Amino acid sequence: MTVLMNVDALNARLHSGARTVLLDVRWALGDPHGRDHYLAGHLPGAVFVPLDTELATHGDPRDGRHPLPAEADFQRAVRRWGVNTGDTVVVYDDTGAAAAARAWWLLGYAGIPDVHLLDGGLGAWRAAGLPVDTRDEAPEPGDAVVRYGAKPVIDVAAAGDWPGHGVLLDARAGERFRGETEPIDPRAGHIPGAVSAPTTGNLAADQSFLPAAELAARFVGLGVAPDTDVAVYCGSGVTAAHQIAALEIAGFRAALFPGSWSAWSNRPELPVATGEG
Repeated sequence: MTVLMNVDALNARLHSGARTVLLDVRWALGDPHGRDHYLAGHLPGAVFVPLDTELATHGDPRDGRHPLPAEADFQRAVRRWGVNTGDTVVVYDDTGAAAAARAWWLLGYAGIPDVHLLDGGLGAWRAAGLPVDTRDEAPEPGDAVVRYGAKPVIDVAAAGDWPGHGVLLDARAGERFRGETEPIDPRAGHIPGAVSAPTTGNLAADQSFLPAAELAARFVGLGVAPDTDVAVYCGSGVTAAHQIAALEIAGFRAALFPGSWSAWSNRPELPVATGEG
């Protein structure tokens, strides 16, 4: 299944009447106004998805800032969004898929097979001169069944061991990887042996994903090969999903460390590396 759907393909699909569920995941670290942004203008028929409450749960800081929601809770959310068995789902945001990728990954992990990211997001939709809506109408509840496990995940122990047999990519900004700054988590730095790979390097200037060949070249340069075991983490498991999407576009499969740096740095017994290596 292709990761991306472009604006032209989505517009044609919507005009054809083909069953399509649109999910708006407007979220960014430090910006709690996602619903307000949604209400100011979204793709017609799109359902707002609150990342903090429906794409994550909360609990022990040692589990990270955005642990995966319980399976039953996520099924309730998916059905609230109006997703039925067999539906095509298209997810978008206004930040280069940095937040939307979490919904894309989680739906895939839950066994929902036909899920895509809108390439370029809301900005691409607007640039094409297509209409937006300001209504907030609840869809009819869906009947989709959620079963976790369709995509690989790793825990803290596996993340620490990963560089010994594979490539562990850190999707955060380079200055956070190097430990020069840490705006939110308890300790600065990175998991020893990890490789810095900021998600901003996956995107073109218009916030669309780079072509598959360019993404493949990027990841090969970071040590990824077809037979490499790859895992990804970020600050709290959100933008790491963006990296996994880029890897899949490039033809590579990767595991997610959901707890990510927020879980690792809340465990003082675990080592921390700083600098480039």
